[in-house]
Amino acid sequence: MLLNLHPTRFYPKANQRRVHGNNKDVQPIRRNFLKAAGINFLLLQLLFLALFMYIFGALYQQTDRIHSLDILFVDYDGGSVGQAVRDAYGSLKGKGFPALKERPASQVEVGSLREEVCQTRYWAAFYTSPGASARLESALGGTDATSYNRSDVITYVWNEARYPAVVDSAISANLKRLSDAARVIYATNGTFSSVDSTNSDAVAAFANPWTLEDINIQSTSQGSRLIYNTLVIILILIQEFFYLGTINGLYAQFKIYNLLYPHRIVAYRYCISMAYTLIGSLCVAGSIWAFRAGWDVNGNQLVLTWMILWLFAHLNFLALDLFTVWLAVQYVPMALIAWVVLNVTSILLPFELSNGFYRWAYAMPAHEVYQVLLDIWSRGCNPQLHYALPILFAWEILGLVFSAMGVYRRCHYAMVAEDAQAAALREKADAALAYEKKHDQERDEALETRRSLEAVQEEDSVEEVARVERMQTSEREKLEEAIRDEEDNLRREQTRASKTCNFGPSFGFSSYGNPEDE
Repeated sequence: MLLNLHPTRFYPKANQRRVHGNNKDVQPIRRNFLKAAGINFLLLQLLFLALFMYIFGALYQQTDRIHSLDILFVDYDGGSVGQAVRDAYGSLKGKGFPALKERPASQVEVGSLREEVCQTRYWAAFYTSPGASARLESALGGTDATSYNRSDVITYVWNEARYPAVVDSAISANLKRLSDAARVIYATNGTFSSVDSTNSDAVAAFANPWTLEDINIQSTSQGSRLIYNTLVIILILIQEFFYLGTINGLYAQFKIYNLLYPHRIVAYRYCISMAYTLIGSLCVAGSIWAFRAGWDVNGNQLVLTWMILWLFAHLNFLALDLFTVWLAVQYVPMALIAWVVLNVTSILLPFELSNGFYRWAYAMPAHEVYQVLLDIWSRGCNPQLHYALPILFAWEILGLVFSAMGVYRRCHYAMVAEDAQAAALREKADAALAYEKKHDQERDEALETRRSLEAVQEEDSVEEVARVERMQTSEREKLEEAIRDEEDNLRREQTRASKTCNFGPSFGFSSYGNPEDE
């Protein structure tokens, strides 16, 4: 039963014309194979080790750098509540707590706090309301205790759309800790003696003197927010790489580089890539909006998101095309994974939470597109467009220029390869004609020799026929060997041409037909 399922039953020629592993002809092949496999083994291990070290280095000790996040503090109250906040910050201050930067109330109006956060001068603004201490003390003494408003004491302003996973834990959660610590300090600072214990509202005010209020510029609490700066970017990059392979396969299948003028190919590739990235970016933006789960964004923001993702997708298409033009085929996947990791690492965390070395990634397109997206989603409250857009357009222009040069390079070496193939075919035909001519000459000489003989016995005639047949067989073998040699030369020329000109990764599409088909 098992023999009936043996693979050779389905593929009977799999074991035909094979050689043993100890055969001398196999030894140089094995040696070259192991050498090539060993080199790629080492390169890939080193590449992924470097990428793992790079991405983990960006996240290393991020908690100890939270103090690099600045929070504006303004004490409009000027009383015991503001002092309790200062004392609480003194007890919490450290590497794992945001830095509270206090400014005089005379320099900053309450209405301008949102603008301070919106302009990204601070990650948040924390303030006490004017007269908060007086109102609280009055409530504790029993006066106006019934109408006391706990929500009008301490408030903070923040923008959750700006790295939401980070600000939730590093900003919002820590400001709540600060408020709770200030409440404890206020309650244990001799305040109990002023409480009217006969008034239940006064006692309630002492037990819960204030409720921390927040003004969230752009609430971003939907679950999908966690992948906006990770999987979304990765999938966009992979999406461009796969279609680039498709385009390269089609261009090779239909021999476009051998037929059309380079400037027309540049125009066609540009139009095709623009159309593809336009639709692809629309799908990405539409998916974000379809699963926004109550996120307060509108149609104008959808269009702007679509446009900036379109630019990002297209410049990455061009960047990946540059890899395929100027790098050897075996290094293109390495360049792709390195490009993905470098881009994604640039937006995992704010640069304030990473080592200063990582700030070079301001030049990465993923960092700039994410800054633009944050500005769009928070309605202008991440004003980094003055450097983000120029960097993105610089990538686009450089990609266009060098991608166009790559097309000219491909066209040039496509013709070089075609000329080499034609020359090899001519040499092959010349060799075949030369052997055929030699065969004809030897045959004519044999006939002349037979005519010059006077009488040939029957057994001699049979021997002569056998000799002629052996001669023909030998000549046929020589001709086959010569043709094989010419084919080997042709393959070497094609290999040399392919090493010189890299058309990039391509997927075969023979089912689409040949360029000669009508």
